[in-house]
Amino acid sequence: MNSEVDDAVASAQADLIGLSHSIHAEPELAFAEYRSAAKTADLLSQYGFEIEAPIADLPTAFSATYGSGELVIGICAEYDALPEIGHACGHNIIAAAAVGAGLALAPLADRLGITIRVLGTPAEESGGGKVLMLERGAFDGLGAALMVHPGPEDIAGATSLAMADLAVTFSGREAHASAAPQLGRNAADAATVAQVGLGLLRQHLSAGQQMHGIVSDGGTAPNIVPARTEMLYYLRARTADSLADLTDRALACFEAGALAAGCSHEIRTVSPNYTELRPDPWLVQVYRELIEKAGRTPLAPEWEGSRPLGSTDMGNVTHVLPGIHPVIGIDSAGAVTHQPEFAAACVTASADRAVLDGARALAGTAIAAATDRAQRERLLQGAQRRNEERRRGVGRS
Repeated sequence: MNSEVDDAVASAQADLIGLSHSIHAEPELAFAEYRSAAKTADLLSQYGFEIEAPIADLPTAFSATYGSGELVIGICAEYDALPEIGHACGHNIIAAAAVGAGLALAPLADRLGITIRVLGTPAEESGGGKVLMLERGAFDGLGAALMVHPGPEDIAGATSLAMADLAVTFSGREAHASAAPQLGRNAADAATVAQVGLGLLRQHLSAGQQMHGIVSDGGTAPNIVPARTEMLYYLRARTADSLADLTDRALACFEAGALAAGCSHEIRTVSPNYTELRPDPWLVQVYRELIEKAGRTPLAPEWEGSRPLGSTDMGNVTHVLPGIHPVIGIDSAGAVTHQPEFAAACVTASADRAVLDGARALAGTAIAAATDRAQRERLLQGAQRRNEERRRGVGRS
C-alpha cells in the first residue's frame, strides 16, 4: 500500500505545493483564516471529500470526510499565520501535508476499513482552536489524530510546553505629569513594578518554567500620567501542574504592581490553556521508521525531550486521544521558527519536499495503525470509550 501512497502523493504534487505556496502568499491571523481555510477545503472537495464548514461554531474550522470505515483517522491542518512575519511557523506546510495525507489514504479507505477526516483547525498561534474544537465535539469518534509541523530538524516524538496566555490591564488615574502628578495613579508604574517582580522571580523558577511578555499599551503621551496600561504574557512549563504553580506566582507579581502604584488590575485569559504534548509511542515509532526510509535522520529519541517546541493546542488533543505532532525538517539556513528568515524558507524546494514527505509519512502511519490488529483494536476501543464518556457527560466543560 505504501507504493500506492507514493503514487497518489506524486499525482497530486502540483496541487499540494500550489496550496502550500498560495496559503503562504496570503497570511491570515487566528480565527480570520477565511481564504486559507477555503483553499484547503476546496482542494479536498475536488478530490471527492465531503466538506462540512464551518464547524464547532468557528467560522474558519472545517471537516473533510472520505470513506465509511469503522476506524476514523483524523489529520489536522493548521493555516493561521503570525502578525507581521506571516508564515514563520510554516503552517502552510502543515495544511498541504495534511491534505496530501488525506488524498493518499482516500483510494485505500475501503480496503483499510477506515474513515479519513481532515480537520481544518484555526488559531493555533493564539486562540486555541483545537481546544475549542475538542470541547465542542469536533474530535469525537476519532481513533487517532495526526499532524506534522515544519522545523529546522526532524523530530519524531516532539514535545511541547504547557502554556497560559494572559492579558493584564492596569487602571489608574490621569493627571498632568508636571503640574499635578500627585493627583495621578500611574498605571505604567504598576506594569513596571510587576515586571520587576517577574524578573526577580526568574531566579526561583523550576526547570522548564518560562515567562515572556510585552507591554502592548504603555500610555498616550509623556505629559499625561498613564491611566491604562496592558501587558501580554505567556507563561510556560513542562506540565500542566507546573504551569498552575507558575501562574499562581506570576499573578502575585501582577497584583503587587497594582498595589504598589495604587491601581486596580484585571487579568483576562486570551486563549485556553495549552497542555503539553503526549505523543503516542507506537504511532511515533511508526512515523520514525517511515521518515527514516524517506532518507531523513530524526533526532535520537533520548534527545527529544531536550527540544521542547514552544506550545501547541495539539497538546490538549493528545491528552484525550492518541496522536502525534512530529517535526519535519526543512533547510532554513540556521533560522528557527518565528523568524522572518524561517518564513522565507517555507516556500523553498526543501519546504516542498517536506510537504510531500510529511504527507507520505502521515498516510503510512495511518495505514500501519489500520492494519495492525492489536493497534487497530486499541484505537477502536479508545474511541468507543470516549464516545460513551461524552454521552454520559464525562469530561464536558
